Amino acid sequence: MNKQDSVIEQIKQDRKIRAGDDPRRLEHFGFKVHSQSDEDGIIEEIFNRIGIKSKVFVEFGAETGRENNSHYLLEKGWTGLWIESLPDYAKTIRENYQDAIGEGRLKFIEAVVNAENINDLIESAGITGEIDFLSVDIDSNDYYVYEAISVIQPRVVCLEHNHSYPPPQEWIMPYDPNFRWDCNSSAYGASLVALEKLARSKGMVLVGCGLYSANGFYVREDLVNDAFSPPFTPERFFNPLDYQKIVSFPRRYAGAISFLESLLDKGSNSHPFKIIRRLGGGVRRKIKQFLKQILEKDN
Repeated sequence: MNKQDSVIEQIKQDRKIRAGDDPRRLEHFGFKVHSQSDEDGIIEEIFNRIGIKSKVFVEFGAETGRENNSHYLLEKGWTGLWIESLPDYAKTIRENYQDAIGEGRLKFIEAVVNAENINDLIESAGITGEIDFLSVDIDSNDYYVYEAISVIQPRVVCLEHNHSYPPPQEWIMPYDPNFRWDCNSSAYGASLVALEKLARSKGMVLVGCGLYSANGFYVREDLVNDAFSPPFTPERFFNPLDYQKIVSFPRRYAGAISFLESLLDKGSNSHPFKIIRRLGGGVRRKIKQFLKQILEKDN
């Protein structure tokens, strides 16, 4: 058994252990194209069950855009807003997604998000009212920022919780608009129990968590019905974080390949892609084949 097959077999075993045989448990549907772990598949499955309406997303803590919870949605024709505070990440987004930004498919704001400015930031991008998807992952004041949001009403929300405080612990960091995440500290964000209570107060129901990640998925209460597996409690859905398995989680390359192909054909005005597009079609096809071979190699 090669490394990739071994990883896949381990995922199957962990799904069995953590989610059992319940076909409605979201852990069974996870996959990643551009997400950090299995979020792409879980998000897709949620919308398979409740339907898609606006095809609009908002994500803050978007990082470079390469690996987040809405890149795959953008690739599938959705539109939305990314907010990122780190200058290097923001520069990468502007360079790699300039066409999506220029065409209005993607709005991007470089800003430090806090409870005081989040509504103004979202509204300044022209997004208000009901949207399909909101993702919150800023490793700091996540609880307070989500609590403050009022200009949009998402049908589905992904909230990252602090895995260091498993159920039944209810923990929230003190609000600090100047807080910066420290990888050596566990004092950031909020526990799953705290976020679940907050989400429920906003009419959202916890319907599952990532297999290995610290992401909880919430669906608007009127959309849950029999589509998801009760009881909808943090104690039932919490899964321990496993960084090693997150990193090794296999990527579905169909989406990544189509993204690169779009950049080669028309999707980016950055210097290397401009040069490639001046080459003949036969040369471009060979480059695509080469990229595909690289992407499809075993990890």
